Amino acid sequence: MDRLPGFRDFYPAPAPTADGWTADARQYLFDNWREVARRYGFREYDGPPLESLELFTTKSGDEIVGQLYNFNDKGERAVALRPEMTPTLARMVAAAERHYRKPMKWFALPQLFRYERQQKGRLREHFQFNADIFGESSPGADAELIALLIDSLRSLKLTAADFRIRLSSRNAWHDFFVQRCPVTDREYDFYQVIDKLEREAPENSEAKLRALGFSLEEVRGFIQAAQPTAELARILDDLAARGLADYVTIDYGVIRGLAYYTGPVFEAFDRSGAFRAIAGGGRYDQLVKLISGGRIDLPGLGFGMGDVVLTELLRARKLFPGFEPRIDLFCLIENENLRLESLTLVHQLREAGLIVEFPLAPTKSDKQFKRALELKAAHTLRLEAMPDATRTVLVKNLESREEFRCPATDAVARLVQHRREHPRGPTR
Repeated sequence: MDRLPGFRDFYPAPAPTADGWTADARQYLFDNWREVARRYGFREYDGPPLESLELFTTKSGDEIVGQLYNFNDKGERAVALRPEMTPTLARMVAAAERHYRKPMKWFALPQLFRYERQQKGRLREHFQFNADIFGESSPGADAELIALLIDSLRSLKLTAADFRIRLSSRNAWHDFFVQRCPVTDREYDFYQVIDKLEREAPENSEAKLRALGFSLEEVRGFIQAAQPTAELARILDDLAARGLADYVTIDYGVIRGLAYYTGPVFEAFDRSGAFRAIAGGGRYDQLVKLISGGRIDLPGLGFGMGDVVLTELLRARKLFPGFEPRIDLFCLIENENLRLESLTLVHQLREAGLIVEFPLAPTKSDKQFKRALELKAAHTLRLEAMPDATRTVLVKNLESREEFRCPATDAVARLVQHRREHPRGPTR
């Protein structure tokens, strides 16, 4: 029996196949995302993976239903697995924002689900790093969020030679549109054409733009001029002061297809152009008001970065560390009469924070030693009974082959101190 199409199994490393997914690589991303977000003062939140269908149609319209895993539950409620985190977050913020000081800087690592065609870099489920700020309308918040995105990628050893942030503005496109077209109810249709310019044949884009009163030539001219608005200039100055100017370019070819964006928008791409967008986001000052039915009016902005494209990029750049199993100690139990006492020692060492393995059943000595080597143990230890009925521990360094012996009563303190003085990082 196989897994469902578009879903993944996460094995312990190494994966059974070259293109397989591992829980170790996933946790590596999670650890880096969390560490950088917390350095920026963001607080972690989460929400339910199953929500009312209305939450998503309110934000994105009924057309999104075709992309969802949705059904009626046993209470005859129309529900859906979350395809994105922002509607859940807006619902939570609208319900509880009065309990938190502003600005609210929150992040989450949700698993998301979309029923759509599988393709390179896109599956029917993925994990995502979401970071959002609520209650701040200044461009300083936009710069803070983009800086977090950049540093999240830099924490994974990616550099300015690997990726760039393409920064744009819905406000700039709005001004461009209204100066040329008095029919403002077609503005979102115009944005949809701009969003697909890089993916659609020029003649198709030209026809759609002509129907709206524009030409492809003038649209391309606006994009190529790349003149930053005052708002975008402030964001660029902010990022330059942080030493991050090399990561960001003005690119009006980015507009973000979702209707709810209201200001600066941005996407992260690898510079080789071999992958889909790594991340994307922007400002959505009206979303909380929409989700709350007008009760709460709170500016917001955020981005999402999925694990699928990012993992493919890190694999291509060979930037993942090695995830082979490595343990501190393997306890050899060659005398079964000492098994229970050995287990006492093993548990004490584990409580002290060391990674310890041992044979779960009686096993020949050579097989035990072979298992210690397979697990890349730093040391083996063996509890021994002395003629005077005391117990000692013999510890062997498997790399240098050096040994030392100590009383069993001192073993935990000695081994913890040794581990502290000789830390082992991840393999490369």
